Amino acid sequence: MRKRDVYLFIFVVVIFIFALFITLPFNNGLLGNKGVQLGLDLKGGTYLVYQVDMSKKDPSMTDGQVMSAVQQTIERRVNAYGVTEPIIQIQGNDRIAVQLPGVKDVNQAITLIGQVALLEMEDPVLDASGNQVMDASGNPEFTPAKATGTNGQSEELTGQYLKPNTNVQVDQTGKPEVAFQWDSEGAKLFQQITTRDLNKPLGIFLDGKLIADPTVQAVLSDSGVITGLTLTDAKTLAIELNSGNLVAPLTIIQQTNVDATLGADSLTTSLRAGLIGVAIVIIFMVGFYRWLGFLATIALLVYAAITLTIFKLIPVTLTLPGIAGFIISVGMAVDANVLIFERMKEEIRAGHPLEVGVSEGFRRAWPSIRDSNISTMITCVILYWFGSTFGTYIVKGFALTLFLGVLISMFSAVTVTRTFLTAFVSTSNGKRLVTRGIR
Repeated sequence: MRKRDVYLFIFVVVIFIFALFITLPFNNGLLGNKGVQLGLDLKGGTYLVYQVDMSKKDPSMTDGQVMSAVQQTIERRVNAYGVTEPIIQIQGNDRIAVQLPGVKDVNQAITLIGQVALLEMEDPVLDASGNQVMDASGNPEFTPAKATGTNGQSEELTGQYLKPNTNVQVDQTGKPEVAFQWDSEGAKLFQQITTRDLNKPLGIFLDGKLIADPTVQAVLSDSGVITGLTLTDAKTLAIELNSGNLVAPLTIIQQTNVDATLGADSLTTSLRAGLIGVAIVIIFMVGFYRWLGFLATIALLVYAAITLTIFKLIPVTLTLPGIAGFIISVGMAVDANVLIFERMKEEIRAGHPLEVGVSEGFRRAWPSIRDSNISTMITCVILYWFGSTFGTYIVKGFALTLFLGVLISMFSAVTVTRTFLTAFVSTSNGKRLVTRGIR
């Protein structure tokens, strides 16, 4: 056995041990909080698709910058909301898909994500007598509050000057209130506004809607509170203000409350059925190819461990179609070994020595394995693009796991199987057992 083959054998063994450490139950299990992520169809949750109104974006921003900013804002809001393993993906030029595993309240999720969250302070409109003017509906009128900034120009006081530390607290009467702080620029503007509005109502607007109009009882600068909200609304507002306002309005075009297709018991049963299927394949390979089949089985176990490890490390969100894609890739990994072994048998039966038969078997089978797998991966890329464009996340799950599985199976069939076989036939007993099995 050549020194290069020895090093390769050690490398494969190390990779296999590492993969086992990542995937086996003593490391929190294959599934669970630190296992492979489960998709909506396995875990249940909420699936939303939003369309971004590009007509109302900042003209200085490109469409790509707007989509990236919206995606980041949604991620901050969802993470602050406490959703585990959310998926926020850009689809096409103006759509964003949001997967929230475990979230059942669709309406609350829509409110949290879709709110532009533009906070504005406004002065009361007063008549000549100093009384607040009412509109035709009897509601008080306000006008945007402006003050002189550090640049010497008049600026409106909005949420862009807020520090990201807004929180919910309880006042002396036990009612919730939202406490906020301004940065230095906001504090300067707020001090001027509260000075002139002393003992007058100050309008606090969120996305153009009046949410509070407290009477200014003291001159304030760097902080303030918003009262008159329920506890749920106060928590939502705090999250929205901390995450920043959306740079463009969102319109929801699809909402789905997804129930788990498979419960914990059913998922365990399905995995057990998959293991039984793999066991049947192993029995066939060992029974038909004998020691070659035994080596292929070891290579198959290495393949499965490496694939599941990559699923955890990327991480890949595993859906029911994704499981199907992984199982198909297992079959393709076995198929590659069958092609190699049949070519080996032809070479050896033609009178070539065993070492030559092994080398030629891999060399001659490689073009067929390469071309068939590349064709499959091209199809996976097309399916993934289709799923990304039209928001079909189950198609994406199938395409991604199949692509990764096929890619890894090429490494498994050509490198892992060849390494084990070369090491085995380098011994006298191994050479005798393989030769007897072939003839």
